[in-house]
Amino acid sequence: RIAGAVAAPLSAFETAAAAIGAGREVVFHCRSGGRTTAHCDRLAAAVAGQAFVLEGGIDAWKTAGLPVAGDRKAPLEIMRQVQIAAGTLVLSGVALGFLVHPGFFGLSAFVGAGLTFAGISGWCGMANLLKLAPWNRATAA
Repeated sequence: RIAGAVAAPLSAFETAAAAIGAGREVVFHCRSGGRTTAHCDRLAAAVAGQAFVLEGGIDAWKTAGLPVAGDRKAPLEIMRQVQIAAGTLVLSGVALGFLVHPGFFGLSAFVGAGLTFAGISGWCGMANLLKLAPWNRATAA
């Protein structure tokens, strides 16, 4: 994250925006800039001051050599968690299918079908389940 920046997920943005003082300049960013650009009108409408979008997101910020503050306690990005979980399930299904019973190949097929559905619909059940995991919940201050 950018040091000194207020971080808020898009799903909770309206609540976080209420805490931004009137007349302050706000720079919105995400990892690559895509989500922020897609929602820039909604974001700008929620703040009283001038609003800007960081072109290229935090990735471009880092590439430019600008300072970032890492949070070693933060969980992995949710899509990386999905990739790890899905890959582990597929590999387990294949291994168990060969070693134990061919019915375990169904596990790999189920995960593949879920990933295909997520790609087509934009809704990922595995990501939603992983968001409920204890390590992905914000701790109360």
